[in-house]
Amino acid sequence: MPWMDPVGAKLPGIRPLDPEAWIFQDEAFTGQMRQRDALIRTRPAEIHALLPEAAESARELLSETLILLLKNAAYSVESDRIIRPDGEAVEIDFTAPLLTLGRLVQEDFVLHLPEGREHVMKAAILCFPASWSLSEKIGRPLTGIHRPVKEYDENLALRVQRLFDAIRPGQPLWRSNALLYEDPALFQPRREGEVRPKPLSRNYLRSERQALLRLPQTKAVVFSIHTSILHVDRVPPEALAAFRALHP
Repeated sequence: MPWMDPVGAKLPGIRPLDPEAWIFQDEAFTGQMRQRDALIRTRPAEIHALLPEAAESARELLSETLILLLKNAAYSVESDRIIRPDGEAVEIDFTAPLLTLGRLVQEDFVLHLPEGREHVMKAAILCFPASWSLSEKIGRPLTGIHRPVKEYDENLALRVQRLFDAIRPGQPLWRSNALLYEDPALFQPRREGEVRPKPLSRNYLRSERQALLRLPQTKAVVFSIHTSILHVDRVPPEALAAFRALHP
């Protein structure tokens, strides 16, 4: 588990990532994609945002993802659509690039563009928010996005901004986080200041494999999120003990 690695346990815990491993499928693929399809169909305004200045970057992100999927034997191409590993056909629509992406892979995507001295969130497909709201964060710089996070102090903010400035195309990075939740639901938006009910139990470990990469043409920074949820009974005891030691 990533938190058992000293590099991963220390914020921001960034490590190099093989570009071919940026997008991946796991055993939860079918169930997660079913939920993504439903959210995109019924609640698009809550899980999708695209400011005009990020439209070109969103199309480039779809193109880059398709290049990876074309190498993946679990996906197949038929004319202007792709057949997912679960057999579902997805039309490739470059007029709605992020909504298309949201139906192709398990990852959520957030696009950032430089503005002044910071990078600003300009677009996202966020089907599985973990206690934050896309409508509240879109258009904010990194410091504004992380404002409620206690650990995101001035020192960490400077380090993260330097990271966004320095990341190069073709050299993605990754980190992970994990928290215990009472509710195993993947779609858990929450607005700033909204009081979370005191949990009666924390039996589900929610982990995100977060990746950063820079698009080669538009130079936008992509933040991707692959979410996994496990009941604590399925987590190896030594890994769970290490996690609880870090989060008493």
